[in-house]
Amino acid sequence: MQVNKKRILIISGWVLLGFVVLGAIGAGIIYTKREALLKEGLARGIRKAKRDYNLTVTIGKAQFTGLSTVAFSNVTVVPASRDSLLRVGKTEVGVSIWPLLFGRVAVSSLTLQNGLAHIVRRDSTSNIDFLLKSQKKDSTASVSDKETSTRRVDLADVAENLVDNLLAKIPDNMDIQNLELRLTDDDRQLSFLTETATIDDEELTSTIRINGNESVWHLMGTVAASDQEASVALYADGKPLELPYLEQRFKLKLQADTLRAELRDVASSGGEFKIEGAGAVRNLRINHPAVALGDVVVERAAMDANLFFGENYIGIDSSSTIYLGKAKARPFIKYTVSPVKIYDVQIHTDPLDAQDLFDAFPQGLFESLEGMKVAGKLKYDAVLHLDSSLPDSVQFNSSLTPDQFKILQFGKEDFSRVNKPFEHEVYEKDKLVRKFIVGPANPDFTPLNAISPNLRNAILTAEDYNFFTHNGFNEKAFRVSLATNFKAKKFKRGASTISMQFVKNAFLNRNKTLSRKAEEILIVWLIENQRIISKERMYEIYLNFIEWGRNIYGIGEASRYYFAKSPSNLDIGESILLSYVVPSPKATLSRFYPDGSVKTYLRGYFRLIGRIMASRGLTPYDTTAYGFYGVRLREGLRQEVAPVDSIEIDSLMMPEEETDETTNGINDFFRRVLGRDRAEPEVVTPEQEPAKGAAVQTDSIPKSRRQLRKERREQRRKEKEAQENNPPSQ
Repeated sequence: MQVNKKRILIISGWVLLGFVVLGAIGAGIIYTKREALLKEGLARGIRKAKRDYNLTVTIGKAQFTGLSTVAFSNVTVVPASRDSLLRVGKTEVGVSIWPLLFGRVAVSSLTLQNGLAHIVRRDSTSNIDFLLKSQKKDSTASVSDKETSTRRVDLADVAENLVDNLLAKIPDNMDIQNLELRLTDDDRQLSFLTETATIDDEELTSTIRINGNESVWHLMGTVAASDQEASVALYADGKPLELPYLEQRFKLKLQADTLRAELRDVASSGGEFKIEGAGAVRNLRINHPAVALGDVVVERAAMDANLFFGENYIGIDSSSTIYLGKAKARPFIKYTVSPVKIYDVQIHTDPLDAQDLFDAFPQGLFESLEGMKVAGKLKYDAVLHLDSSLPDSVQFNSSLTPDQFKILQFGKEDFSRVNKPFEHEVYEKDKLVRKFIVGPANPDFTPLNAISPNLRNAILTAEDYNFFTHNGFNEKAFRVSLATNFKAKKFKRGASTISMQFVKNAFLNRNKTLSRKAEEILIVWLIENQRIISKERMYEIYLNFIEWGRNIYGIGEASRYYFAKSPSNLDIGESILLSYVVPSPKATLSRFYPDGSVKTYLRGYFRLIGRIMASRGLTPYDTTAYGFYGVRLREGLRQEVAPVDSIEIDSLMMPEEETDETTNGINDFFRRVLGRDRAEPEVVTPEQEPAKGAAVQTDSIPKSRRQLRKERREQRRKEKEAQENNPPSQ
């Protein structure tokens, strides 16, 4: 049958015209009713804010000022029984018509005058508590609801929707005047007053006053939200970017000359959502007690970051690059959320010019290396894989591979100086408390071959048995440390080798900072890789300058102080006892009874260390606890041991901690041999030494401020739970 094309076109035209007419009629109805619809929508929103969040929202006036532009005046938001959260004098918002037809709200213009958003925190309450209560309310959903919700969440979709909505809310044209963001945190205040902020033809300009006239910031650049691109820079007039609030609140001094951020592209493919961007900083200055004693300065750092989001994972792709000075590295990070949490972290470099790498180190991070001259190339690789369901199977490998690397000139510290006799200084809280010669000029110095093999082998067994064969690091101990800390959800165990303990005591301060630990690791690598100090010399120095008791340094002093012997005459029992006290030397006398014998809870430790040594052919097998019963504290020192209560002496009423069944001593050993981090020993000046005959205080220790704060938080938590579980009757 022949098709009448002309007739089909006529019918199609009439149908299309009908749709247009109906659309026009609908649009006309909506246009005439838009004021009523606006008021109804605002009323619903106000009721919902009151019902769900207990917020009082008031709007002085709301009206259309154009086809798709709405103006509001005198808007306030006040949480119940809290300070006002938001106040806006006047604002106009325009939306794009075309996206609106498809159910998507895209802001085309924004004008705002005289606004204040004020977050107030006093004691343990704030005027944004309603957000936390909302999250808590969501968390009380049934288990089945949570499981269903978890199954439905696709992180790629969440990220894509979030980015799309954020870009859609960036207007093509913007004019903001006098918008203040203020934070009041007890007696601390922080204020950002945006005097002007405009977007005109994709050009962003702004002037922001920080805390009145403290400083003036500018956020400048280009923003093309519709093209999913942006490039902005943040800087201050005549001074670095800085927020004193961070120093007041967190003891963190943070400065930077310029911060830059760039959004290059967003895309979806293969079930993944990807964001391509970049960031950079100039002259970043960090000062915090946990980082370093002084300022850490990063002159130039940047990153090309390619982020990816999958159904159940997020990460940074290996195509990303980190720039630090002239050095470059490729990171890879992936966090899998479900069905179990899996952490993957990698970092790799190409062979780098060694001097470029050393020059790239932030100033103040490795003080002893500053000024060091090196040659050759270095390549770094590190891989970490941790499955939260199998933490003991954690994988970790780290290697710094040299290629014709050599040290041409030492920096501030000459690490080879300890190959000759040297003066060792002991500091506590930056105060010099003692100094002594490590060498023949010191009568207590004992050459390695003059120290009893019992002591040498007991220390190696307890502290670092592979010391003479490893390259300064024990990756197995580090893996055990990672697994233990992950399971404990806190830092519980480190992985220090004798090499690391030696470097810490010989070249570094006692302050527990991230920079000191990083510097320690790098110095160990240099010493071991370049053979600057032999293993034998390192161990000899270690035994001759570590602390063995209150103001007791070196094995010569220790053996005479505790046993009235020279180091060459120490027997197996005395050696095992001394190996036990290395991590906590100040408590050595507390390991003895007043008659000079060793407390019985250490018997298991003696047997364990002795058996390990015997299995390695380092001491004969023994069925009597490897010298435990023969150890006797020097008679003149016994009066300084705290007396034991008469009840404790009665063997029928022996406290549990003093029986062989306890595992205190054995557990201490395993924590040490597998890499437990050692507490920094307290250094005591000679005048602080207990007087002869004075009993060592073993009574209760006053609680620290941290412990008291923890107890107060726990008490508040219990009170809050009690109130929630027993609500007042209505």
